[in-house]
Amino acid sequence: MKIAVTYENGMIFQHFGHTEQFKLYEVSDGKIVSAEVVDTNGSGHGALAGLLRALGAEVLICGGIGGGAQMALAEAGIRLFGGVSGSADAAVQALLAGELLYDPNVMCSHHEEGHHHEGDCGSHGCGSHSCGNH
Repeated sequence: MKIAVTYENGMIFQHFGHTEQFKLYEVSDGKIVSAEVVDTNGSGHGALAGLLRALGAEVLICGGIGGGAQMALAEAGIRLFGGVSGSADAAVQALLAGELLYDPNVMCSHHEEGHHHEGDCGSHGCGSHSCGNH
């Protein structure tokens, strides 16, 4: 099984659509057998689900994620564990142990607001591009 985690400097990156890297873990018999960091090469929002599917990921651990990306992951057959923060390695270990704390109702809510309030998403870099296109 392959588990992908939105990744930055050892930690879970908190905005799925803006992640520049995933850490991919290959798991066999409940243990991590290998891990690698993969660049998204500028893929954003909708394209990331396709990238994860192409990489063979079956599970994604991330922080915030919008509804459109959640649907794209579901269509790609990728199981989502959102609303997670902290160490990427620790989160995967917790998932394997059945102890991962996640939010099944996670939603990056600024995507639902039409971006009328620049301050709502400017704090995590969303203000640097037009989010209205997804």
